[in-house]
Amino acid sequence: MTVLIDPPAWPAYGRLWSHLVSDASVEELHDFAAANGIPARGFDLDHYDVPEESHARLIAAGAVSVSGHELVRRLIASGLRVTGRQRRENAHR
Repeated sequence: MTVLIDPPAWPAYGRLWSHLVSDASVEELHDFAAANGIPARGFDLDHYDVPEESHARLIAAGAVSVSGHELVRRLIASGLRVTGRQRRENAHR
């Protein structure tokens, strides 16, 4: 079980963001996020969006830094990946 984080490369709201995921379970991801002060509002179905300034702190807390490509590959392999279609369907509920 591993919590993974990609480099802060996603612009939004005037800053860069990283994605934080688990390759094992959503529960592991929520536990790690809660233990590290990441607000629940940052959760987006299969990942947390975390601001650039939290990146180094989350790695120090145990998240493993991987490329964005590797993060997606491992999320898909885990079976936890939420597709674009599933996101759109969830948005209409």
